[in-house]
Amino acid sequence: MKELLRAEDLVRRHGDRVIIDGVSLSVEAGESVALMGASGGGKTTLLHMLGLLDRPTSGRLIFEGIDPWSQSANWRADLRLSSIGFVFQQSNLLPQLSARDNVALPAWRATGDRQQARIQADGLLERFGLAGRRDARGGVLSLGEAQRVAISRALVNRPALLIADEPTGSLDSRASDAVLAMIDEVRGEGTTVVMATHDPAVAARMHRQVRIHDGRLLEVLA
Repeated sequence: MKELLRAEDLVRRHGDRVIIDGVSLSVEAGESVALMGASGGGKTTLLHMLGLLDRPTSGRLIFEGIDPWSQSANWRADLRLSSIGFVFQQSNLLPQLSARDNVALPAWRATGDRQQARIQADGLLERFGLAGRRDARGGVLSLGEAQRVAISRALVNRPALLIADEPTGSLDSRASDAVLAMIDEVRGEGTTVVMATHDPAVAARMHRQVRIHDGRLLEVLA
């Protein structure tokens, strides 16, 4: 399989504190990886570096054969918009916008075509059982609905990589199952997924499990 993403000896410091300490990791296109570990161990910081939100203090990141940090800030912004979808523990929807427009916004930004972006959004919302909520504002959706809308938003530009940071951490079991079913579906279609979780049952759904502790990768589990 083709390598999509490679981290080489990544380090991230905040003042005198080392948050990520020499992490190296390769992720192939179409692979799904669970990043496991306790809270405070560095999962979120590592995901932010893999998704080009945070710059490594040292080390190198390669995305589809290119070092993004050797490119301009605009180039990285365009790459994040077109090729990387983010799902966080909180949905981070814009509360005043409808579910439809929350999903459509990244596609609208990418193409400038609002009508087509809304068509794409409608397709995703229908696919994931949310067509009846498309006109509801982000601020009135339930937690489970909001997180499913957030995943639809992350997928609207058909990213090569989906990064999910504890996407079910604030949900009840029924809502969690719906969110995980969405992730399973897109993973089965070949989207590369890197997901942080502390739940072994969730991690078991991925191809591979990687454990992080105090900023270091301790082991890679089959």
